[in-house]
Amino acid sequence: MLKLGEVLADMSEKGQVKLILQGGRGGKGNSHFATSTRQAPRFSQSGEKGTEIEVILELKLIADVGLIGFPNVGKSTILSIVTSATPKIADYHFTTLEPNLGVVKSEYGDSFVVADIPGIIEGAAEGVGLGLKFLRHIERTRLLLHVIDVSGQEGRNPVEDFYKVNEELKKYSEKLSKRKQIIVANKIDVMQNDEEYKKLEKVAKKEGLEIYKISAATNMGLKELFSRVSKVLKELPREETVIDEKIVYKLKEDKEEFSVKIENGVYIVYGPAIEKLMARVNVLDNESLAYFQKNLENLGVNARLKKMGINEGDTVKLEDWEFEWYE
Repeated sequence: MLKLGEVLADMSEKGQVKLILQGGRGGKGNSHFATSTRQAPRFSQSGEKGTEIEVILELKLIADVGLIGFPNVGKSTILSIVTSATPKIADYHFTTLEPNLGVVKSEYGDSFVVADIPGIIEGAAEGVGLGLKFLRHIERTRLLLHVIDVSGQEGRNPVEDFYKVNEELKKYSEKLSKRKQIIVANKIDVMQNDEEYKKLEKVAKKEGLEIYKISAATNMGLKELFSRVSKVLKELPREETVIDEKIVYKLKEDKEEFSVKIENGVYIVYGPAIEKLMARVNVLDNESLAYFQKNLENLGVNARLKKMGINEGDTVKLEDWEFEWYE
């Protein structure tokens, strides 16, 4: 029994194929039943019914590095400088509406993918703003670059910003809150004083995190930062998502099973073999009906009915159809 929200498959690798839903076996065309004496049969077998479920397809960006932080701290600017991505950049307090991806070229070492993840504000883990929509996109990243505005121009408190964003990560996923993180102190070119930066530096030391001073606007410190990022990524393994393979649907074995019971004098024949047979024959067609009778004999249905004492004129019910037994 599947549970709501249970993951059926994780399609994170190229060429992956997962069977998550049982399909019915195909039918057979009339040519399959042709014989030397019946060269143009007028009946065929319908395919079996498949099963149906409702599934949610959830897209998660596949990136090595995620840029996180409050809106307007310079994430998009960083992405536009170190990659060829062209996110919309402006001096406003509204967050980017869509995550942006870019590939850092080999100038900084091996190439890797960086994602600008917007929308992480207070309450994001509870669905405030577009937070939940974007938080899922950093679940795949191996390294988080926490961009913080240390300029003082916006009246922000870098230390408070650091803890607020990390609190949202923790609320959303305990595992995500423990992801490798580097603090990126941005806008040092317009920093009014270094008092707030020094406080943030103490927090980084306390939390055991690296911290880099940069200015995305002037390209200051970016080369050193991403050279370090490249080295760190080489030490971080890619996370593998483990899916319980038992929940993946597989085609049932072709078992010819049936049962017979008597209710009010009617012999009711039921079971997987009968369901399959009735789905594949047209009992209104004489040729198909003859094929149907032959299958009942081969399955052992007739022998079972005789053993149970059926008499001529008794009623036999298969699915929604009733037939009269005759010798």
